[in-house]
Amino acid sequence: MAEHIVVIGAGYAGLAAAKLAARWTDARVTLVNERDRFVERVRLHQLAAGQRLRELPLADLLGGTGVELVVDRVTGIDADTREVRLTGGALTYDRLVYALGSRTDLGVPGAAEHAHSVSTAEDAEALAGALRTARAVTVVGGGLTGIEAAAELAESRPDLAVLLVTGGRFGAALSAKGARHVRAAFDRLGVRVRDHATVAEVRADGLLLGTGEHLPADAVVWTAGFRVPGLAREAGFEVDAHGRLVVDETLASVSHPEVVGVGDAAAIRRPDGLELRMACATGLPTAQQAVRALASRLAGREPRPVRFRYVNQCVSLGRRDGLIQFTRADDSPVERVLTGRAAARYKELVVRGTVLFERHPALPVG
Repeated sequence: MAEHIVVIGAGYAGLAAAKLAARWTDARVTLVNERDRFVERVRLHQLAAGQRLRELPLADLLGGTGVELVVDRVTGIDADTREVRLTGGALTYDRLVYALGSRTDLGVPGAAEHAHSVSTAEDAEALAGALRTARAVTVVGGGLTGIEAAAELAESRPDLAVLLVTGGRFGAALSAKGARHVRAAFDRLGVRVRDHATVAEVRADGLLLGTGEHLPADAVVWTAGFRVPGLAREAGFEVDAHGRLVVDETLASVSHPEVVGVGDAAAIRRPDGLELRMACATGLPTAQQAVRALASRLAGREPRPVRFRYVNQCVSLGRRDGLIQFTRADDSPVERVLTGRAAARYKELVVRGTVLFERHPALPVG
């Protein structure tokens, strides 16, 4: 009797993993996702800015693969009976692919009540609604998500006063040349920056800094940090301090080898110990390698360890500007960058390429 592989989560890594498992193994594959649509998470700042995104039904993306789609919410996992509990029932598994992704961490006082995020389509749509009557918006977080959101909002709404607040030095993860270009783009778009600022509380009318200073805003966008679901910890799987599934060099759980972790919800390390950051760029190639390792195990072969190297970071600065920050293999920046319209086109090709990959996940990446 064929084994049953259940994949939970149909983000970039989970959808690819389900299709590859159906292609590379003889197992029966079931994909569980809370929504019936694939969400281009890397475009959600565009949705928040009022732009329309294409509809990508999961049924269409799974057509002809043999993967069974179950649209439901996962409420728990019983590791002893190998059962995934859903709001509408339960599924038993022989192998589980844990791909539940991440969401924005709204742990700062007042953030859950008063801040918006761009981690789900519903979050981005709610932000777009709040911005219809807003005149001033503050984006918290100086990482790539915060930079992209601030630039997109400023370009789409020239009447909107946009402020970016970050706890560290603005552009610290970029090269000097890259940081200068982002700063110049912000100056052109009218985005103000407040760095080395700690947020103590989010209020209905803005932010309260650790110094006691109040920064007024009609809307607050929170992009500072991410968290993962607690289901892995609750199931008794070994997790790290952030709740991510701890996996070995083949992305199998170190405590439950029948479980494979992919995407943001897994703590993935290279053989040299470098921990991979949460990103689409890491999720796609490692999902491929994880399923290859799983297929090898099922066929009685020794699986290969994950291999991954960074090449660049792609940052959109609105629709007509961008930054491609080239990096060393360990993700540290080098001075070489691509900027302007060429960078915007490059980033757009990369984003379109992610959907092409989801349609054809056996394509080589990374």
